[in-house]
Amino acid sequence: MIHWLRKNDEGTVTQLHLRNEPYLVINLVFTIIILLIIAYAGIFSPDKGNYPILCIHEELTGEPCASCGVSHSFSLILRGRIAEAYELNKYGMGLFIFFMSQFFLRIFFSRYYINYPGIRRQLILFDITGSSLIFLIAFLPYILSIFRWF
Repeated sequence: MIHWLRKNDEGTVTQLHLRNEPYLVINLVFTIIILLIIAYAGIFSPDKGNYPILCIHEELTGEPCASCGVSHSFSLILRGRIAEAYELNKYGMGLFIFFMSQFFLRIFFSRYYINYPGIRRQLILFDITGSSLIFLIAFLPYILSIFRWF
């Protein structure tokens, strides 16, 4: 079980248990998922083409979808090959920035949640609003591509 010690306003040390704080659990899960995405992009090489997950849409229809090349794009971004990443998927950089921003925001918001219990409600509302906006901006090309099918 994970728990943190913190001082409250009166100077008393209290324990904060992870299982009693769903917001922290959600942030921890999202952080781990993002780390796994980055690890996946870092482990598999775009030069070798050894990605274990193939695009189902392209396999079924023979046509690339809006997300084709995102894994390769992430791998190239991690290796500093930005121009090549843009060629593989022009929306890959936006998604990469989204995931990296969410990684750091999860850490930042969790730290504030633990250290400033008086602003937790406002912090969660700000997090939901801001993260939803960043999500919509990053994923808008993919959302729009879904509606192009109809």
